[in-house]
Amino acid sequence: MKQHVQQAAEALRELFPETPLQYNDHLSQRYGADIWLKREDLSPVRSYKIRGAFNFFRKVLAGGRKDQSFVCASAGNHAQGFAYVCRHFGVQGTVFMPVTTPQQKIDKTRMFGGAFITIRLYGDFFDQCYRASQEYAAETGAVMVPPFDHPDIIEGQATVAAEFVTQLEGKVPDFVILPVGGGGLSAGITSYLRDDVPADNFVFTEPAGAPSLKRSLEAGHPVTLQKVDNFVDGAAVARIGDLNFAALRSFEPDQVLLIKENAICVTMVDMLNVEGVVLEPAGALSIAALEALGKARLKGKTVVAVVSGGNFDFERLPDVKERAMRHAGLKKYYILRLAQRPGALKDFLNLLGPEDDIARFEYLKKSARNFGSILIGIETKARENFDALTARFEDAGLGYEDITDNEIIANLII
Repeated sequence: MKQHVQQAAEALRELFPETPLQYNDHLSQRYGADIWLKREDLSPVRSYKIRGAFNFFRKVLAGGRKDQSFVCASAGNHAQGFAYVCRHFGVQGTVFMPVTTPQQKIDKTRMFGGAFITIRLYGDFFDQCYRASQEYAAETGAVMVPPFDHPDIIEGQATVAAEFVTQLEGKVPDFVILPVGGGGLSAGITSYLRDDVPADNFVFTEPAGAPSLKRSLEAGHPVTLQKVDNFVDGAAVARIGDLNFAALRSFEPDQVLLIKENAICVTMVDMLNVEGVVLEPAGALSIAALEALGKARLKGKTVVAVVSGGNFDFERLPDVKERAMRHAGLKKYYILRLAQRPGALKDFLNLLGPEDDIARFEYLKKSARNFGSILIGIETKARENFDALTARFEDAGLGYEDITDNEIIANLII
């Protein structure tokens, strides 16, 4: 495999130079380790997906057939890599995207592909869109370019490892942290490094709402998840690729860390504020896994974390900040039962501490009632402030319910 991956890596230089392997002082000092970030967010399409797409096209077009057309289904990074490669090779491609795809992603895909791609919007969900693309391929003879479950895609993604092995200059990492969606990146990298990095040194990370690899390893076969949280859209896959699972099935379920979506938001905000690095949720997965591994395990170790992408729509930033504060314990939402009498609101406000700030307040006074309900959101500077606040609530005999982590209620009102 290594020879073929090396050939793919050399061919990739037609498109872009190696993405950097950067030593990160901020994270290294935090965990007492040597933390290296493989910056796939710095590829021409801001993700590693261009690698697999390029390798797939390169193999198909090796016979010189420039009249061959291609098709893919994607609402994100795969579409952009596909479009970029279509333009590079000068071939026609059709991208099927759900109607619900954000306009920013549609515009970027069109920009990368130019006159060489056609975008078709179909269906509200990816599965509908994917079926439409398969029907199109069958009707027109266009070559379907899968996002992750194909040997040439896996081989292309493995070029990430070929690069960082050279960039490490002989060091063997104690941990290689890999984000997992469909599994093409992990299958490629682990296969390439099989003889160089011990199997125990690999750590896989998935969003808690889409644990397809972990559940499949636990079951011993690929499992289709019945429900997926789409917040981490670049890794929210209901079923890991069959070929990719075959490459990863020897790993232990405990090597897969599940990261809560809100914890990923903490990492995104931290990297933006401290490092000025813009990451999409899937791109932050491997860095968020550092906290899950813990300082004790990481101390003194050499760590490579693959940063898979940076295609982030800033319209999502308020939601990301909100989730990050809630996870960090710096923002909470309560429903309060407040007496309907003059001065009751003033009495409540006096319970707040000097660092407690009201971020949301809704009150409905009901006639012929002794008590009314308040929805209140409070931000503070230290999570322990909430312990003191709730203690004052209880001392005052104030009825309250913390709804911060109640997903059903929170999704309706927050």
